[in-house]
Amino acid sequence: MAEYRLTPPLSEADVRQLRVGDLVTLEGHIFGLRDATLIKMFDRGVPPPVNLNGAVCLHTAPNVRKVNGGYEKVCIGTTTSSRMDRFTPGLMGQYGVRAIIGKGGMKEASLEAMRKYGGCYLAIVGGAAAWETERIAVIEGVWWEDLMPECLWKFRVVEFGPLIVAMDSHGQSLYAAVQERARENLARVLDRLNIA
Repeated sequence: MAEYRLTPPLSEADVRQLRVGDLVTLEGHIFGLRDATLIKMFDRGVPPPVNLNGAVCLHTAPNVRKVNGGYEKVCIGTTTSSRMDRFTPGLMGQYGVRAIIGKGGMKEASLEAMRKYGGCYLAIVGGAAAWETERIAVIEGVWWEDLMPECLWKFRVVEFGPLIVAMDSHGQSLYAAVQERARENLARVLDRLNIA
């Protein structure tokens, strides 16, 4: 296990050095997005109004309040990633996104996109919204406000991490490894109980 401090935008080399189990702390800018933004981009064919090449994207729909023409954070937590799995190949292949931050993991299509394009999945612990909100220094931009709160957000983060590399660009998945160990343990238990 290695520890990295990275500042987006990330290069392919930045991401290819990461391995499952490594820890990453981010400084700088990340983008928040969720289902509605991704549906607009891919199902409706509307390109994002900001360059996502090298970006780190957080699966979120933040709780904010409007202040002086901008937005102030109230609570910014991470949502479950698996339902957005179908968008990962496009995010990485078409728009150059390098990393996705989420919880719960993603499926095989996302893992293949990460391997092909040089991306990774950075896991955050569920229930860590208060910590995340603290690490997001300021909301610097928002696009597609009609999708509120599932807009496209730009956050400036400070000491955002450590996040666990749970899926890497080499085809490894922490989730798959845990499932395999669980299957092996279950087989041993059933064998001891003489249950086929």
